[in-house]
Amino acid sequence: MLKVGLSGCNGTMGRILNELLQEDQHTTVVFGIDLDPTRFENEYPVFKTPKEVTVPCDVVIDFSKPENIDALIDYCLLNRVPAVIATTGLTEEQESKIVEASHQIPIFRSGNTSLGVNVLLDLVKTATRLLNDQFDIEVIEKHHNKKVDAPSGTAFMIASSINEELHNSMEYHYGRQGNHTKREEKEIGIHSVRGGTIPGEHTVIFAGPDEMIEIKHTALSKKIFAQQAIRAAEFVTQREPKLYNMHDVMNAN
Repeated sequence: MLKVGLSGCNGTMGRILNELLQEDQHTTVVFGIDLDPTRFENEYPVFKTPKEVTVPCDVVIDFSKPENIDALIDYCLLNRVPAVIATTGLTEEQESKIVEASHQIPIFRSGNTSLGVNVLLDLVKTATRLLNDQFDIEVIEKHHNKKVDAPSGTAFMIASSINEELHNSMEYHYGRQGNHTKREEKEIGIHSVRGGTIPGEHTVIFAGPDEMIEIKHTALSKKIFAQQAIRAAEFVTQREPKLYNMHDVMNAN
């Protein structure tokens, strides 16, 4: 039985994960962490901060907020607990802290745990490599009206994958307002849409002379992120200290 600590347990993703973990015969939630610990009645203790946790676990799954990450990493390092970190909107310093921590404990880190999105990343890389710099590239992401970070972590993942294929020669441009010049050749446009209950939609547009290619992924439910986060948790508990991502999980035997 995999004993899971659930960070952000009373948030939207936390509730979905809580349900799936409790339904899984091979996992159980032994504690939660949430800034609003009494928001729901849970069958396990809920602590307000990682420092307050007194219950041992095998792995922590985190879908919380950026302000929680530093303390969570400190907790995992102190207790030598593997972590699955899927929170978006982290600072460069926080991302660096995760990398440093992965030298001591196994950490899975991804801004999007969907299988489909990670296949999209491979397709985008292939398209970028074949089209090179002959096509203009734009990324459009759509999410629900309660999402606080923009652009999404996935949009940055997509843009970074494209940029790596182009030897990091591109600059990111967010929207067009106030920009009264023509589009630059060395840019990737990134645009955010917020509305309703959209779980997540990402479209990559390759626009060339007289033709256009679109590669798109649409999430129809947030359960897809939770299901793969659980899979990542099972994966990371069996690995040596290192930073892992969804491709590692997908390619595991």
